[in-house]
Amino acid sequence: MSTTSFVVVGGTSGIGLDITRRLAANGCPVVVISRSGDRGADLPGVTHLPVDVTRDEIDAGSLPDRIQGLAYCPGSIRLRPFHRLMEADFLDDWQINFLGAVKAIQTCLPGLKKAENPSSIVLFSTVAVGTGMPFHASIASAKGALEGLTRSLAAEFAPKIRVNAIAPSLTDTRLAKTLLSDDGKRSAAADRHPLKRFGNPGDIAAAATFLLEDSSSWVTGQVIAVDGGMGALRTFK
Repeated sequence: MSTTSFVVVGGTSGIGLDITRRLAANGCPVVVISRSGDRGADLPGVTHLPVDVTRDEIDAGSLPDRIQGLAYCPGSIRLRPFHRLMEADFLDDWQINFLGAVKAIQTCLPGLKKAENPSSIVLFSTVAVGTGMPFHASIASAKGALEGLTRSLAAEFAPKIRVNAIAPSLTDTRLAKTLLSDDGKRSAAADRHPLKRFGNPGDIAAAATFLLEDSSSWVTGQVIAVDGGMGALRTFK
């Protein structure tokens, strides 16, 4: 491809799909990389590449020559007591949350460097890195590495490429369906947050789109909490 575009890995569901919709609504060409499904492919300017980043290589020839922004959205929620976590669990979380991001960044890097304006990379952490939470050992470990990657690459790629991450709390996506599967769970999840609700994909996608576009041109190396106050506040009645 010979145009400047955005690349959204995991852009056919949840937060990634909402990012894709927002970029397309702003008239931006978007290449979506996901292992299955083509939701969003009917949006103007959206192209779908079927790739499982945990197993397959990304064909660099199928990507735009110039990439204005990359969002890496795949993730996992593995909540389990530490004594029940196997080495394979840690490796699986590491693969999808960290190494998949590394693969996507390395493949897209030539296009990101060619963008006319400074380009942007957006990654996704979790509130559980900065706030210790039980049963999060595996996912918090992988996402903690991702936060380190964010800051390291922001320094290495400056000033040509900005790199930031978003650290959400519980968000109403397919990934979290077992945690929000009935009214009791939904009410309890909402009540745990100072803003008294859990997140929706649009909450996170709005922040990601801001970081991808030029309106955030003076922001890099940041891990931005979009978490209903969960990571920073304690409210007392």
